[in-house]
Amino acid sequence: MSEFSAYLALGFHHILDPHAYDHILFVIALCAVYFSRDWRQVLVVVTAFTVGHSVTLALSAFEVFRFPPQVIEILIPITILCTAIANLFVRHQRSLLTDTNYRPRLRYALALFFGFIHGMGFSTYLRSLLPPDQPIVWRLLAFNLGIELGQLVVVCAVLFISFIFVQFVKTERHDWSLFVSGMVAGVAFILLYQQL
Repeated sequence: MSEFSAYLALGFHHILDPHAYDHILFVIALCAVYFSRDWRQVLVVVTAFTVGHSVTLALSAFEVFRFPPQVIEILIPITILCTAIANLFVRHQRSLLTDTNYRPRLRYALALFFGFIHGMGFSTYLRSLLPPDQPIVWRLLAFNLGIELGQLVVVCAVLFISFIFVQFVKTERHDWSLFVSGMVAGVAFILLYQQL
């Protein structure tokens, strides 16, 4: 196996690792209000998250800046909790609180911002794998591509499960979003409590 393939596999397995499920939870929370017919919005919101974590992953890997891992470990569950709670106020792309059009651009901006935080989490793991004084560009690219492939698997799984429950089990779309978001919020709260 080439070194590129090895780092690609590391990125893929990292996002799908059951012991590192915080990133899976965030992607689930991000996609919980969407369904298969909303694929364009899913593409935009996931791309925003990808851009965010790719930027900070690269900056951290090149040691442009570095945040203490303990701070990142607290911030990541906060991003999951905030995203899941925001989902509770979305009803078919309309706000329950104001009855005005739900603004997807705000959701895209939050995905980008929260992506910055998750990228710092990815970089902590990647730095532990990089040999010292070795070129990292290809390793970084491969690892990031692996993360994207793993993330794509999670997104497809979330949309497929949502489709099954809404189309065949006949669960109301809003009820399904509330259920998934509530479950994710509960787990995120436990993760946050464990970090404090």
